[in-house]
Amino acid sequence: MSTIQTGLITFEEFANLPDPPGGYYELRHGQVVFMPFRKFRHALEQQSLMELLLPLIRGKGFVMTEFPFRPAAEHESWQADVAFVTRERAQSTSDYFFGAPDLVIEVLSPSNTKAEILERQEICLSNGCIAFWVVDPKPRLVRVTGVDRKTVTYDRSMSVPLPEPLGGSIPVAAIFQDPASARLP
Repeated sequence: MSTIQTGLITFEEFANLPDPPGGYYELRHGQVVFMPFRKFRHALEQQSLMELLLPLIRGKGFVMTEFPFRPAAEHESWQADVAFVTRERAQSTSDYFFGAPDLVIEVLSPSNTKAEILERQEICLSNGCIAFWVVDPKPRLVRVTGVDRKTVTYDRSMSVPLPEPLGGSIPVAAIFQDPASARLP
């Protein structure tokens, strides 16, 4: 593996780094942070979210997992677990979406800290995001924070309303559906 530059680096320097084996890099406050590839259960929850969102976004924009973006800051570049961006905002000639996606969904992992998620939430909401979801697999909850910075928690008996222009809602229980009981095509 190549030696990674220490100290603060710019986005341009970050964008020229080689891909590391076993994961990818994020740029946080000018520091290069190694992120290991996601685990199977995490990927299943991301896939569930994608499948639930896809029928609701047709013609409205794009949704993807591991969405690469850079908030309007020189020293930041991340990947959202799942993100949606409107068709109008998706016009980009860059490898990274500039600003924050309209909807950012982070699926908590054991390595996430509360401070890290709150900071990510604030930066996203300050850079174009209209709803920031935190999906917590252990208690099977979804916490949604909007641009007004109010947070609402949804449990398995509830559905999470989607922000405009999406409309509709997603049942929390469907996000955490056991893959063994999932319907086969």
